[in-house]
Amino acid sequence: MTKGWHDWFGTFTGVAALTVAALPLAALTGWVLARRRRRTGATPAWAWRTSLAEVGLVYGTVPWVWMTLLPGSRAGAVPGRVSPVPLRDLLSILADAPPLTAMVQIVGNLLVFAALGFLAPLRFAALASVPRILALAAGCSVLIETAQYVLQLDRVSSVDDVLLNAAGAGLAALASRRWGHATEGGVEPVEGAQVEHESTATETPALDRGFEFQGVTANSVNRPQTSKPSRR
Repeated sequence: MTKGWHDWFGTFTGVAALTVAALPLAALTGWVLARRRRRTGATPAWAWRTSLAEVGLVYGTVPWVWMTLLPGSRAGAVPGRVSPVPLRDLLSILADAPPLTAMVQIVGNLLVFAALGFLAPLRFAALASVPRILALAAGCSVLIETAQYVLQLDRVSSVDDVLLNAAGAGLAALASRRWGHATEGGVEPVEGAQVEHESTATETPALDRGFEFQGVTANSVNRPQTSKPSRR
């Protein structure tokens, strides 16, 4: 029984299979969130955009983080290892590892926070900036590398992993720009609010503008003229 659970939750293939199996649940969650926002009066486009961004951000990030925290074969038996020199591990992989292994290592690290970099600017206005996405991804990656070291997961806590994770998020943020970014506050006016605002703005100020053109205000028209007594 324990081995069966480990095959599902403690291996790369198991996590990948669970991710695929959870896709219908993720789609259903996005539909429920969008429907709930529509009932509150949000426009269909904004309701779907926001809901899918939220679900996709979680669905596209959690499995990768999960895989980075899977223990190695000697977890708990060997101390944590740190590689603080930038690009040393990356150059070593490119020079010594088989091409397929090197590609999997590099692309995998680039994809860890790619969903975060792509979808966070679409959902949160505060993250609609590539430097902020880079900083957020780098901070999250540092937390992962720290956990690998502290928990003795038989993994190397490498600065190159942080650089690749942040680079993947930054590239994804650049790719998401063509879809626009979230508005300030992350909300959009409900249906009918913009039309009402425009009709009010076009109907009511007309009389005031006429008075302004004549150099007269409403108060001056209604106020009786009074003459001051002259002083001699």
